[in-house]
Amino acid sequence: MNENSRKYLDPEVLNSVSGLELKARLIVEGFVSGMHRSPFHGFSVEFAEHREYVPGDDVRFVDWKVFGKSDRYYIKQYEEETNLRAWLMVDLSESMEYGSGALNKIDYARHAAAALAYLITQQQDAVGLCLFGDEVRDVMPAASSSGHLRVLINRLEEIKTRGKTNISSAINVASEQIGRRGVVIILSDLLDSPERIMDAVQLLRHRSHEVILFHILDKDERTFPFERMTRFEGLESMPQVMADPAALRAQYIKELNAFTQRLRRGCLRNGADFVEIDTSTPLDVALSSYLASRGRRR
Repeated sequence: MNENSRKYLDPEVLNSVSGLELKARLIVEGFVSGMHRSPFHGFSVEFAEHREYVPGDDVRFVDWKVFGKSDRYYIKQYEEETNLRAWLMVDLSESMEYGSGALNKIDYARHAAAALAYLITQQQDAVGLCLFGDEVRDVMPAASSSGHLRVLINRLEEIKTRGKTNISSAINVASEQIGRRGVVIILSDLLDSPERIMDAVQLLRHRSHEVILFHILDKDERTFPFERMTRFEGLESMPQVMADPAALRAQYIKELNAFTQRLRRGCLRNGADFVEIDTSTPLDVALSSYLASRGRRR
């Protein structure tokens, strides 16, 4: 990637480019150039049905659980399933409006989602979109055409934040609509109970989906750099509070680290990926470092 292309991956410069579809292409061309293979792959086979065993069948496919119940031999049949289905779940709650730099959290999430949608359709796989806050607000079925990608990116460009966060409820509802197994990518500041989030992740994993949580926070939310007496105003109907940041900083960082650690451990326990991102990080760094590590694990 040349230096001219790379500059568009910086949040400040990227924000000056018009058109989310163009931004998505610039982002993907920026980080894919250094990757040797796609980080996303379709599932090779999917269970279809049982049939009775006949001599000559491969005994590796005998369902021994069924044999134990029926005392008869049945073979598990599979169908080829090489195409991936990915679902992008984007948090539209009001807390996603916070930002201290060129891109606030919702803008960063929309750029990352558009880039991932572009990448997935470029490899001829299907991508869907779920927008949520305290409830599921919009669902676009997964498809792989360029026309579908254009509609999806236009929808991302139009999104508005409102209401509170209820990730667990949204995931529970969305899981009913997603259907067959795929990759569920959640882009959110995850301002919900870690226990409820992990219950919802566990449900997705139980239904054989891969799950990736992108924990998007503003740099100020991670470092709490405030110095003077400050009025802190919640973005999700929380009361205003005047406070001395110096007196709060140590405890705030401690609580944030504990919160993040609970999420990380919960994801590890449930076989999900947990990716921390702050909005000051260039998008190629944020996405390519994770996708490269994902590719190495496959």
